[in-house]
Amino acid sequence: MIDYLIVGLGLSGLAVTSQLEDRKLSYKVYENRSQKSSIVAGGIFNPVILKRFTLAWKADEQLQTAVPFYQQFENRYNVKIVHFWDIFRRFHSAEEQNNWFEAADKPRLGKFLDTRLIKNINSNISADFSFGRVSGTGNIDTEILIKEYRKELEEKSLLKYERFEYDKLKVEKDYVSYKDEKAKNVIFCDGFGIKNNPFFNYLPLHGNKGEYITIFSEELKLDKAVKSSVFIMPMGNDLYKIGATYDNKDKSSSPTKDARQKLINEIEKVLTCKYEVIDQVAGIRPSTADRKPLVGRHPKMANIYCCNGFGSRGVLIAPSAATELIDMIEDGKELSPEIDLKRFTRKHFKTN
Repeated sequence: MIDYLIVGLGLSGLAVTSQLEDRKLSYKVYENRSQKSSIVAGGIFNPVILKRFTLAWKADEQLQTAVPFYQQFENRYNVKIVHFWDIFRRFHSAEEQNNWFEAADKPRLGKFLDTRLIKNINSNISADFSFGRVSGTGNIDTEILIKEYRKELEEKSLLKYERFEYDKLKVEKDYVSYKDEKAKNVIFCDGFGIKNNPFFNYLPLHGNKGEYITIFSEELKLDKAVKSSVFIMPMGNDLYKIGATYDNKDKSSSPTKDARQKLINEIEKVLTCKYEVIDQVAGIRPSTADRKPLVGRHPKMANIYCCNGFGSRGVLIAPSAATELIDMIEDGKELSPEIDLKRFTRKHFKTN
């Protein structure tokens, strides 16, 4: 018997299995490659909500955990995964400038927001009202990270690429069995796939489709990230990732012409140079109504757990949420009430 079965190997599954490795616990992972949000994401770690100039939920605390967590994988695989750069928020009005200065006066925000206005960062980007600089930000190359990690687990025979058949999971008093495997616990890290999961599909996880395009421009020569109505993120070699869209109605994982045109329309308002769209990707973010994760134990089955619902801030949330979950299971620690799925379970099982 092994210690854990893990279902799903995006950012959540990776963070959970990393915790198990640190504790020298045994596990096996099932991944069907149906959920792509972790791989296609921009991977931006930014504690500031740049629409309202507020601090995202516990983002400054999560940042302290997340960056070292991903840096360990750089050393492990000898590849570049963590990229640091500042974000330059393009202001649309004098009112936004004033809101920026007010936010910068707040203690937890002030360390991220520069009060000096930057009038111009690139001759190919228009900015009538200047820019504000956000420091302490960057992005995680989630595609490389997950690719390398899956490769490692494959080589160790710890990863099976197959669809998890929920009806074949048998729950006993002190363990679970699945086909020819027995484990003390199972953790579902299945992202938007939770909608097909009979153990946790009662949870209010709402898919939010996000699409990015990649452009090529020899003229742009931008080495900073810019946030206007969309992000412009440099990728090197004259490539830039543009995104992302938010669509809570379309639940397909395929790129759409409408999203492509919407992103083009937005960058046309900002860029004054020539460019070419060379790629487009899409994924369904596993988001919740209160924008907080769904972590914890099944209300009726003590050895079944969930680690999900990270939305658009998965790179920041995953390491901390996974740590809390494994600390709860192995050490009996209480989960933070904000992430504990009990906040929805009580209501559901009371009325059903």
